[in-house]
Amino acid sequence: MRAGLLLAFLSPAALACELPGGAAQQVKSAAATVLYRTPALKVGEHFAVEFAVCPAPESVRVDAWMPDHRHGMNYKPTLVALGAGRYRADGLMFHMGGRWEFVFEVRAGGKTERLAHSVRLE
Repeated sequence: MRAGLLLAFLSPAALACELPGGAAQQVKSAAATVLYRTPALKVGEHFAVEFAVCPAPESVRVDAWMPDHRHGMNYKPTLVALGAGRYRADGLMFHMGGRWEFVFEVRAGGKTERLAHSVRLE
């Protein structure tokens, strides 16, 4: 009974954020957590990103850019909502090697927040 009462008082943000299917990268802010997974990344090859946002947002966007070169990708991904705060973005491509950042724009509670995570391609 105590466990049931404890769960009743936990907010959705306090519950664990999960992305089924194995290990994932994590990006956190005070208001949101993003877990994401990609296949092995290669320069010049399209790929998809599977991700979860906790708590589930009003809306979300995913993109990537090269901060050192001050430009983004040459392709715009297609985003599909899978339900319960889970998404899949298809059609991303890193067209050159170097440091990239995945950028997740999360809108919740009327506010938009950008969460970024760096990756390096050789």
